[in-house]
Amino acid sequence: MEADDTIVQAVIAKFLERSAIGKAKYGTTLDRTDLKTIDWIQHAQEELMDGILYLEKLKKGFVEPK
Repeated sequence: MEADDTIVQAVIAKFLERSAIGKAKYGTTLDRTDLKTIDWIQHAQEELMDGILYLEKLKKGFVEPK
């Protein structure tokens, strides 16, 4: 199925690129079976915490347009 929405296409492309980078870096995909549920939770928490930090950084530099 191909999305006719350019935004959706862009996001899909980014997911595919991120998957390729992850496979090159870690030698595996998310299909890996060597992690326990708690490990996946830990990875997700760390990724979300990074996201919050990036948002806070952007907020600190944000200037409201006049």
